[in-house]
Parts: sequence; C-alpha cells; structure tokens
Amino acid sequence: MHNTEAQKKRMLIGYVVSNKSDKTVVVRCETIVQHPLYKKYIRRRKNMMAHDPENNCQIGDKIQIIESRPLSRRKRWQIHSVLEKAL
Repeated sequence: MHNTEAQKKRMLIGYVVSNKSDKTVVVRCETIVQHPLYKKYIRRRKNMMAHDPENNCQIGDKIQIIESRPLSRRKRWQIHSVLEKAL
C-alpha cells in the first residue's frame, strides 16, 4: 500500500546560516515550545542541511524547506521556496 500522495511532507521555515558546501545550505529552524512545569515559552533552534541544486541561496535568506528522501548522510531536506532575500 503506497499512499505517498496522501501523506503530507513536513515544511519548515528558517534562515540560511551557511552556504559553503556545493549544492547544500545549512538552515537554522526555530520553534517555540512551552516548558512543561514552568509554562514559560522557550526558543529551540536546530540546524538542518538542505539541498540547493542551483546554489542560489545566500546567507541570511529566509527560506522554506520540505522533507525529502535521504540525499546524503545528513541531508534530508530540499529547498521549496525563497521567501525573503538577504540585503
């Protein structure tokens, strides 16, 4: 039973922090979670490698990434769209 169309792929929004690798960018995604005991909101950050086949992302760009099949050891995301270009 293959229901790949029915399953939604995860999408995240983050900022490009490194573009030194060929066809790869490092994206910092930030989520806000509530502390279970103290109920204070905490920012959690995670760096993810994303596939950039045209090498058109620069440091500081706000981009949307989408989940994909494993492309390398640490790369499981692809660039879906560039939301804002850096100055």
